[in-house]
Amino acid sequence: MSMFLDQVTIDVKAGKGGDGMVAFRREKYVPDGGPAGGDGGQGGDVILVVEEGLRTLMDFRFNRHFKAQPGENGMSKGMHGRGSENTFVKVPPGTTVRDAETGTLIGDLIENGQTLTVAKGGRGGRGNIRFASAKNPAPEIAENGEPGQERKIELELKVLADVGLVGFPSVGKSTLLSVISSARPKIGAYHFTTLVPNLGMVSTSDGRSFAAADLPGLIEGASQGVGLGTQFLRHIERTRVILHVIDMSGMEGRDPYEDYLAINKELASHNMRLMERPQIIVANKMDMPEAEENLKKFKEKIEEERTDEYADHLPIFPISGVSRKGIEPLLNATADLIDVTPEFPLYEEEIVEDTVHYGFQPEGPEFTIDRDSDATWILSGDSLEKLFQMTNFEHDESVMRFARQLRGMGIDEALRARGAKDGDIVRIGEYEFEFVE
Repeated sequence: MSMFLDQVTIDVKAGKGGDGMVAFRREKYVPDGGPAGGDGGQGGDVILVVEEGLRTLMDFRFNRHFKAQPGENGMSKGMHGRGSENTFVKVPPGTTVRDAETGTLIGDLIENGQTLTVAKGGRGGRGNIRFASAKNPAPEIAENGEPGQERKIELELKVLADVGLVGFPSVGKSTLLSVISSARPKIGAYHFTTLVPNLGMVSTSDGRSFAAADLPGLIEGASQGVGLGTQFLRHIERTRVILHVIDMSGMEGRDPYEDYLAINKELASHNMRLMERPQIIVANKMDMPEAEENLKKFKEKIEEERTDEYADHLPIFPISGVSRKGIEPLLNATADLIDVTPEFPLYEEEIVEDTVHYGFQPEGPEFTIDRDSDATWILSGDSLEKLFQMTNFEHDESVMRFARQLRGMGIDEALRARGAKDGDIVRIGEYEFEFVE
C-alpha cells in the first residue's frame, strides 16, 4: 500500500571488542611468573527501540551516525576488560528497517518498546592466559577484539498526518506548510489521481515533531469522486487536530468569518467526522494593513455565534506566514493539542475496503447470488451487507464508491456469468437497482 514515506538512511557501527592483553606475573619469589593477560570486553551493539511518542523520523535529519562503544581492553593480573553498554536508537512505531545495500528487510518495528539489534558488537580478544600450554607456558600471544558490525540501514515510516490544514486556496496554507516544515517526504505514486497532497514534517522548538497535511485538496478530490483510494481518506480520518487557516487581510474582498463558516460546512459534509476534531484558528497575513481590525470583528462574531456545540474554547493564533511571526507559539500549541487528543478509531468501512481491495478473503464467500421467483437477482453475504449498511445512499459519490466496491468484489462479473442482462433488477436487502452492463 503506498503512503507518504518519511525515509532516511543512517550509518550504524557497533563497538569493537576490547583487545586481549599480553602480560606476565611479576611477583617476588615467583620465578618467570606465568602469563597474566586478561581478555578484552564485548563491544556494544546498536539497537533500535520503539518509542511511542515519536511520530516522524525528523530526529535523523540531523544525526545519521550511530556508534556503540568498544569493549575495554584486557588488563594485567588476568583481569578481563569490561563489556560495553549497548547504544539504543529511538524510532517511531511503524518503522520498517532495511539493509540499505542489499534492500533486505531486517525488521518491522510496531509495538512500543520493541527492539531490533541492527549491528552486533565485536567479541573481546583473548588474553595470553588463554594461550598457555605445556609446550608454551609463557606465550606472548593475545588477540585483538573483533571489529563491530558496520552497516547502512534505511528506515522508512509510513506517515499518517496528525494535523490537517484547511482553508480556502488563497489563504496561505502552502506558504505556512513550507515555513513550518523542513522535510519533504517521498510520496507514493498514486495511480488513481493526479493529486499530490502537500505533506510536511514539522518540528517544534522543544523537539517534538508531527506530520501536517494540506487537506482541502484531498477533500475536494474525494468529494468529486476522483477515485481517491482509501489510503487517502485514511489520511483525513487519522487527522487529530485541524488548523483552520484564515486570511485576515480580507484582501480579496472576502469576509474571514464567512470563509470560516463555509469551510466548516464543507468539513461537516464529508461525513468523516471531521467536525469532531479539535480546531485551532490560524489568523494568517497579520502583516497586512486591515488585518488587526478584521481579527477584532472576527473574534466578536465568533463570540456571538458560539453555540453549545462549539462552546469549547476555540484558540485563535495570529501569525504571518511570510514574516514567520507567531509561528512558534502556534506549533507548540498544536503539539500540545496532539498530545492530549486521542487517536480516532479507524472506521470499519476501511477494514471492509481492505478486504475488498487487497484480496484478503474473509471467512466464507463474500457474497451469494440467488434468484427470486419474480426473476429478481438477490445478493447477500456478510461483507456485502456490511458494506451496504455503511454506504450513505443520499450522496451520489458514495453510491458510485459502493458501485466500485461491488465491482471490486467481482459481483458484476458473477452476475454476468449467471446470465444477468441489462435492466434486470438486483436486490440487496430492501434496496433494488438495475443491472447495467
